[in-house]
Amino acid sequence: MPFSLLCLILSLCRQPASAKWYDRRDYVFIEFCVEDSKDVNVNFEKSKLTFSCLGGSDNFKHLNEIDLFHCIDPNDSKHKRTDRSILCCLRKGESGQSWPRLTKERAKLNWLSVDFNNWKDWEDDSDEDMSNFDRFSEMMNNMGGDEDVDLPEVDGADDDSQDSDDEKMPDLE
Repeated sequence: MPFSLLCLILSLCRQPASAKWYDRRDYVFIEFCVEDSKDVNVNFEKSKLTFSCLGGSDNFKHLNEIDLFHCIDPNDSKHKRTDRSILCCLRKGESGQSWPRLTKERAKLNWLSVDFNNWKDWEDDSDEDMSNFDRFSEMMNNMGGDEDVDLPEVDGADDDSQDSDDEKMPDLE
């Protein structure tokens, strides 16, 4: 088979773009990992998402069609393209409903994975707990190398009494 014919066949083929997803209370986020994407097309439907683009220096065609686990609001769903990826923000049709998976079917898709860096088990958290966590996170981020920072007291931190783990270890033979 001549090389030019092989290139033509490959250019007509489409392969899914690799993607990562995570769930939040009101939204589901999907990041399609395609560098230097062009001709990005994202179509939001009530129970389906269709993504296509040309990617990379060789303008490889990508096509992803996802039958979604639950319905979304297509009018309030958006996407944003960067040099490295396309992030889709899908507004859930029913806020506060957890999505255990992105797809309607339980099939394992080799191009789709969970974005564990952004995953958060929000359904067990109350708003009050989250605000306490946010305040704690802000406090930790604001802590620097200043000497006069007043740290909260930890029980037993200044206790000079001997613990069981303070005993001398036996010599190795």
